[in-house]
Amino acid sequence: MSKQEPAASSTSVSSPSAASSSAQVTAMNDAGLAEADFARLSDVFARHLSTASGGMAFAVYRGGEPVVRLYGGTTSRCQAGQQPSAAWTPETLAVLFSGTKGLVATVAAILVDQGRLDVRAPVTEYWPEFSAGGKENVRVFHLLSHSVGLPYVDPEPEGEWGFLDNAANATALAAQVPLWIPGEKVAYHASTYGNLMNEVFLRVTGKSAGMLISELLATPLGLDVWLGLPEEQDDRVAATFKADDYAISTFLKDPERRKIVDRMYRAMLLTEKDVFNSVEMRRAEMAGGGAIGSADAMASLYSRIVDPGSGLVSASTLRDATQTWSEGLDTINDRPLRFGLGYELDDPIGTYGPVRPAFGHSGAGGGLHGAWPERGFGFSFLTNEMLAENKDSRVKDLLAVLADIDL
Repeated sequence: MSKQEPAASSTSVSSPSAASSSAQVTAMNDAGLAEADFARLSDVFARHLSTASGGMAFAVYRGGEPVVRLYGGTTSRCQAGQQPSAAWTPETLAVLFSGTKGLVATVAAILVDQGRLDVRAPVTEYWPEFSAGGKENVRVFHLLSHSVGLPYVDPEPEGEWGFLDNAANATALAAQVPLWIPGEKVAYHASTYGNLMNEVFLRVTGKSAGMLISELLATPLGLDVWLGLPEEQDDRVAATFKADDYAISTFLKDPERRKIVDRMYRAMLLTEKDVFNSVEMRRAEMAGGGAIGSADAMASLYSRIVDPGSGLVSASTLRDATQTWSEGLDTINDRPLRFGLGYELDDPIGTYGPVRPAFGHSGAGGGLHGAWPERGFGFSFLTNEMLAENKDSRVKDLLAVLADIDL
């Protein structure tokens, strides 16, 4: 039994909207939603699942307890006419991609509460070597808010799996010259966010991001989430795959900046190598996008972050972490961005649905994990089928229904 196994009082149903056996939905109305509201949410989930080639889960929690949970589809790609693989269940884990960054942001907030990390301090206070390349005035908040100007590693570490080597990447970044004066622009740091914060954590605590996620979040809260997956959990992980028309940076049209994007992503998403299903990635602590977990774990976590009674993050630290530290059009990708201290914040394109304020972090291919603090909800949409952002409405449709439900 997983740590998020359904309670005995949960209701399990199959949506009548499911178009095929692979689209059967296990729906759990844990908080006793009105039947019509529960059906609306289940039907939206089933509608998207009926056109899917994989699986997905959507979980909503409040105060660490489930409100509603939906699971369906398969744990590997299953196209028309193929025999379905294993069904997606509450036990299923999947790669969080950049949803990992929200875990790192939460660790940073806890270290602030513990008095061990000052986000306004110079990075060199913790990591003296980082002063090279004119970075002596860079603050920790520049790393967390994607405004430091180090969106890729130059030179890249050598070796087939060098991009997973945290120490080698941190060494290169410490010597690197930023692309702009830190703080003057914002651009998404897809993988270097993790390299930078992992090194700061090591310097502050002597422990890696993966160790701290286990120590401060997963173990005390009983969450199915890992950065550095143990071998005994491998059988639970859904196989990630890209839709045939999957694309990255769909807001970007400029061919010169596309070259920067290609450099940022080529080792992970623009390669023939099946990186995110590899043992190497599962064991590595890729703090920018390599965590593996369940939808229940992420929804539960965010619901506790915004629960004043949980004691996980203090109210003052959470206010600081979820105020705007950087915003504007991504100087590389042309996508509207708004960041707190490691958390994405609600933005002009409605990434977090129609409710504001909201925060959390999205992941490549469609995953989204976050909270609506004034409603006390934590939510998570997790999938193994990666869709391009401009063609993916799965989680937005679910959040639109959730926003309309009176709870």
